Amino acid sequence: MSHEPANSAIDEFKGKQGLTRLINALGYSRDGLCAAWQNEAAFREEVLLAAVAFPLAFYLGHNGIERALMAGSIIVVLIVEILNSAVEAVVDKASPEKHELAKRAKDMGSAAVLLSLLNAAVIWACVLW
Repeated sequence: MSHEPANSAIDEFKGKQGLTRLINALGYSRDGLCAAWQNEAAFREEVLLAAVAFPLAFYLGHNGIERALMAGSIIVVLIVEILNSAVEAVVDKASPEKHELAKRAKDMGSAAVLLSLLNAAVIWACVLW
């Protein structure tokens, strides 16, 4: 029976369970949010939008469903922005050279952000009109 050498970086994360795993995951999530805030102007702008939109969603929504749709649509924008930023970071790390596939990945991430913003706009328009 042959044993492959263990990858200590991967094994370190796989061995965690229970509360330790949850605490670590929360720390990684905090680090991701901090990185997005520090490195992404679009994320900062969307957080400011959320800071205005969240209270408005709870004020303007007539019931729980409307409030959830309006607030949730803003959260989706933030999620998609973070994923877009992650794709861009990986593409930039993989190669600093210009490449059609790198451009495609970045453009598709940008399109996803645009669609999430349009989704939020449609939801807000439907609820408010």
